[in-house]
Amino acid sequence: MGRPATFETDKQLSAKVEEYFDSLGNDPATVTGLALFLGFESRQSFYDYEEREGFSYTIKRARLRIESEYEKKLSGNNCTGSIFALKNLGWKDKTEQDLNLAGKIGVVWNEQKMYETKS
Repeated sequence: MGRPATFETDKQLSAKVEEYFDSLGNDPATVTGLALFLGFESRQSFYDYEEREGFSYTIKRARLRIESEYEKKLSGNNCTGSIFALKNLGWKDKTEQDLNLAGKIGVVWNEQKMYETKS
């Protein structure tokens, strides 16, 4: 059940996606912009289309093209917005620390003992 498909074939969807990217000029490509251009009422509806048989490749490729644009902006001076967008697309800031150092570091403890003698 549910709402009828906006696109009957992947070919129709693919053509409309290309039309979106061609229409941008100097404007940035965004997932939300693409979803609106395609006629979806939400990003989730756009993402749900990826699960439909036959449409997955086109949706994934469109998302990857948008992600690529954000990635290119990381080398610029003001990349905060791109970092935020990429995190929402699944990228992560990740620092790993191995706190289990047992057996990995050899420790030599040299302790000198001094004794005083009473004279």
